Amino acid sequence: MSTTNSSTKVLPFQPSSMSTAQLAAVSFLARYSGATHALYRAQLGRWFAWCETNGLDPLVGIQRAHVELYIRDLGEAGLMDSSVNTTMHAVRGYFRFAHIDGTIPADPAVYARLPKVHRDESRTQGLDRLELIRFLQVAQTITVHHGALAFLLGINALRASEAAAVRIEDYADVLRGHRVLHLVGKGNKPATMPLTVPVLRVLEACRGERTTGPLVLRPLSGRPIDRRDVYRMVQRIARTAQIPRHISPHSLRHAAITNALDAGVPLRDAQILARHADPRTTEHYDRARGNLDRHGVHFLTAYVAGV
Repeated sequence: MSTTNSSTKVLPFQPSSMSTAQLAAVSFLARYSGATHALYRAQLGRWFAWCETNGLDPLVGIQRAHVELYIRDLGEAGLMDSSVNTTMHAVRGYFRFAHIDGTIPADPAVYARLPKVHRDESRTQGLDRLELIRFLQVAQTITVHHGALAFLLGINALRASEAAAVRIEDYADVLRGHRVLHLVGKGNKPATMPLTVPVLRVLEACRGERTTGPLVLRPLSGRPIDRRDVYRMVQRIARTAQIPRHISPHSLRHAAITNALDAGVPLRDAQILARHADPRTTEHYDRARGNLDRHGVHFLTAYVAGV
């Protein structure tokens, strides 16, 4: 977390020269690593900068009114309601743990009002069944690497970073008669997923004669892919498949979950596929409640058609 003023910059851990606010920030951020650490560091950096601009200490003396004003300013800066809530994750955690640690007498953010965000349905543009089939078929015609990536995203519902991290050794095991893929997902949570025959077939084609190392490679250089490569490869497949809208790696994960639900997979099993901790998250993907083909108005119209 960095600002132009060294007084609000979280430096490497140097207790003797750090303010109470800096020490609390370091203590809070130490709980996290990787992308989450980077995100929360940036969110706290924004809070520290706002406090500096307004002549406030980022921790000591902060009242709920200050937090409410900060939330309002985030909205006035052009952030969507959902982005405001996301931006407040680190700030609220920062104050919560500072209170738990006894650094401040009360948590000024606990009752601060956040914008209401309606999340009954996911707004991600996924793929319907026919589009997903075409996407998977076309991917295999580009390169074996595009094919393997498409199946990992569109069938096993992996996230972009998870798919990029898959190694050949990760799917060598057989458990209870199933070939399985071991991976470390969001929040460093380990997971084991079965690989169906079609998925295993494209992974083996991608592997070739290799026995170790990253599975999906950049087709031209042969170097391991990263998240940016995953995005580029997905967009190339979508263009080749002539899908007329923006498709991202999350669109494929969304397609895997929603098509599983449309196929009749129970919500609990779809939650396991998606590796969601909360079933309400999986429910956001359930398009059946908003499916135009099965909307209740059709049944009602048929019932009273004679009116």
